[in-house]
Amino acid sequence: MQSINSKRLFLDYLAPTSPEPMMLEVERAEGVYIYSPDGKKYLDLISGIAVSSLGHQHPAVLDAVGDQLRHHAHVMVYGEFIQSPQVELARNLVETLGIPDAKVFFVNSGSEAIEGAMKLAKRATGRFEIISCHNAYHGSSQGALSISGSESFKNAFRPLLPGVRLIRFGRQEDLLVISKDTAAVFIETIQGEAGVVCASPQYFADLRKRCDECGTLLVLDEIQCGFGRSGTMWAYEQYGIIPDILVTAKALGGGLPLGAFIARAELMDCLSCNPVLGHISTFGGHPLSAAASLAALRLIRENDLAGGARSKGILFSKLLPHPEIREIRHAGLMLALQLDSRERAQQVVRKALELGLITDWFLFRPDALRIAPPLIISEGEITEAVHLLHRAIDESREG
Repeated sequence: MQSINSKRLFLDYLAPTSPEPMMLEVERAEGVYIYSPDGKKYLDLISGIAVSSLGHQHPAVLDAVGDQLRHHAHVMVYGEFIQSPQVELARNLVETLGIPDAKVFFVNSGSEAIEGAMKLAKRATGRFEIISCHNAYHGSSQGALSISGSESFKNAFRPLLPGVRLIRFGRQEDLLVISKDTAAVFIETIQGEAGVVCASPQYFADLRKRCDECGTLLVLDEIQCGFGRSGTMWAYEQYGIIPDILVTAKALGGGLPLGAFIARAELMDCLSCNPVLGHISTFGGHPLSAAASLAALRLIRENDLAGGARSKGILFSKLLPHPEIREIRHAGLMLALQLDSRERAQQVVRKALELGLITDWFLFRPDALRIAPPLIISEGEITEAVHLLHRAIDESREG
């Protein structure tokens, strides 16, 4: 049973993010499971919102962090001292990208990476207009919130940044909004909080062409869909395009805080002058996070976990059909299960937690269930997860 004292302390001392937090008390976590103090185990189908792609407490990540901790932790702000975990991680990341002469700027989170990319786009182009998509989520800091695509989510925090225009994701006719006044288009390669929404390869080809015609930078946000989750290392590989700037975070840190924005050298170098320190981060690329990320990256590549995500996503989609699931949208191990209403989704989430299964909903699609398990989930664990989810749907309806 959950400690009453722990629950009270949680509510008394931690600033809230929602009126009804899940309130699962965590004692430990391992693999695809999270354990409460009473020993009950929960199959984790959301990976801390697409963060723990190697599961919890992966030995290779633990060894890498422990080894780095014995050498040093923080020694200097990002970009001044040569720190081998940062250098090796950047080199290995660039090898996966296909972006010519790319350089990596490490920060702490996805929101910070978006902020850095916004500054880089304005600095490099001399323009200030930014285009993003309806139902896009790019983070909750002021700049990132300004280009997010939900007015109801933004209205309480106005005024936000000027010069932001929204287009409809996947609609070719809206690409004409991009002009020679546009510094950058920020777009999720796969929309996450909209409920796993994909666009066609032709749309992305046309988007790339329009940006090139207008001298506009194309910024792909792969904070949620990147690092192997979508079935390839980077989701844009499936669309035959190359971004001018790539933004990544979440799973990048191997379970530790880490984000990055990446661009070719001629763009990135302009942040170093006029003014000097045009962008800077105290803890960006923290040595422990960089070590964890490098271990995670190597595991993903050596074990083809991205390819595994593709086949496991297909297995989920074959096992999941249920009379109450109206639609299954998926890209690798990034799935949305469409239900009839927000209320039904909330009922299923609560019942699933009672049964020992962690699922969730989407910020801009609260009538859909989120599935984004660790990439290491086995076929047996997928079968177990689907069984529990079907039980949760049935028993929440009966209740």
